[in-house]
Amino acid sequence: MNQVLLCFPGGRHKALTLSYDDGRSADRRLVELFNRHGLRGTFHLNSGLFGTPDRVPEEEVRTLYAGHEVSAHTRTHPTIARSPNEAIVHEIIEDRRQLERIVGYTVRGMSYPNGSYDRRIRSMLPGLGIEYARVVPSTGQFGLPDDWLEWKPTCHHNHNLMELAETFAGLHKKQYLYLMYVWGHSYEFDQDGNWERMERFGAFIGGRSDIWYATNIEIVDYVKAYERLKFAASLEFVHNPSATSVWLSVNGEIVEVEGGETKALGTAVDQ
Repeated sequence: MNQVLLCFPGGRHKALTLSYDDGRSADRRLVELFNRHGLRGTFHLNSGLFGTPDRVPEEEVRTLYAGHEVSAHTRTHPTIARSPNEAIVHEIIEDRRQLERIVGYTVRGMSYPNGSYDRRIRSMLPGLGIEYARVVPSTGQFGLPDDWLEWKPTCHHNHNLMELAETFAGLHKKQYLYLMYVWGHSYEFDQDGNWERMERFGAFIGGRSDIWYATNIEIVDYVKAYERLKFAASLEFVHNPSATSVWLSVNGEIVEVEGGETKALGTAVDQ
């Protein structure tokens, strides 16, 4: 039987994503840094706080975050585990509605405000159109999440960032998929006086041909497209019902399965 493994786009086995909360004015400098080094990020915004001090104004959101992802963070940033269901629905749906009006695409992810969530909130999210939600506890590891609605990052940018980046850059075993996920708040760089840390990180990790630089939702969508593939029982061919290409390693060879395509994977040998 063919040996078939999922790859990231282009046949890569490593991906990097970044996630920053609150839409503070320091995002301008952070986005410029990302763009300069070819990094991709997701920015979780509170639409009800536009116009308050030190926030990116509504009229700047679409242009500033172009090429990145704008995601939800609730409308006014409450500690939602203490909130009634009605308030949670309002906070998430209104945040989505306002952000979607501004950016012109569906907002399908979020980070939990104040890191606040529980099973009740998690169970509500699919019905509110949320497909992933990032939590605060970090793993220090490079795996894909078991639960998109409890997505644990690799690290906060203040916790072993360069050490983890160096480890990540050196990972070479292609039988695994590796994801490095960094999170934080851009205002922390001003507060802590450590912008140089992120500059070093970007210069070191950016521009590498073996890394897929992606937003949070791009990773979710790509993995879900793989999960929708329809394989023959023999693994001799596969149909991709999605609109996006999915890359596979088939007996060590990289194969692109285009959207809508039925692709032969070679003659399988029974084992």
